[in-house]
Amino acid sequence: MEMGLKGKNAVVTGGSKGIGRSIALALAAEGVNVAICARSEGPLDYTLKEIEALGVKGYREACDVGDKNRLDAFLDNVKGTLGSVDILVCNVSALGAGNDLKAWDANITLDLLSTVRAVDKVLPWMKEAGSGNIIILSSISGIEVGTTQPYAATKAALISYAKSLAVDHGPDGIRVNSIAPGSIKFPGGIWDKAEKAGSDRYHNTLKKIPWGRFGRPEEVANVAVFLASDAASWVTGACIPVDGAQHKSNM
Repeated sequence: MEMGLKGKNAVVTGGSKGIGRSIALALAAEGVNVAICARSEGPLDYTLKEIEALGVKGYREACDVGDKNRLDAFLDNVKGTLGSVDILVCNVSALGAGNDLKAWDANITLDLLSTVRAVDKVLPWMKEAGSGNIIILSSISGIEVGTTQPYAATKAALISYAKSLAVDHGPDGIRVNSIAPGSIKFPGGIWDKAEKAGSDRYHNTLKKIPWGRFGRPEEVANVAVFLASDAASWVTGACIPVDGAQHKSNM
């Protein structure tokens, strides 16, 4: 199937590892020029080389997206380097550590506000172009109860935010969707570390997944590529769980 993505330009925040890295590489494999950001230089450099090895333009910048000024500067640099932002993938998360006010602040700042600020920055560019595609990474914790309060609440807010954006900016030719991954395992990720530590949480979570395994980053990336593509031209305002029915067992 022709995805209609070749030559487009994408931004993936949190794009150096895990799900973000897989989305960046999957888009690059379809001929998309990809810009990524994350906090650490090393993984960014490695992923940039992987992107460019696929024959497309790449850009990377170390950036704390919780800092509005740095996020704005990163997006301005992307536009100056690639020429446009056709696809925005918001993937940064503080994850779910605790229910205290510090955790609330971290999740609201990194998960929610960084997404709102990134969208606010690129929307005028997309509106001027008459088209655009925004994909927001949420979680099944935003659909059914299953994790800490701050994490679940902000992930639910992202789903609602994406739906509102889709309604408001449909007339501008901009599609907006969210993806709700379940428990995804990759080297160096929380579930990889939990397995190596032999934690009860790892085994208890695994029992709740009907397929009997954790998801893989590329399985989320495949959905992101579909949503960004012409094949999903009439898909907007949707939240797609990618979880092997895990959220149903959390009910």
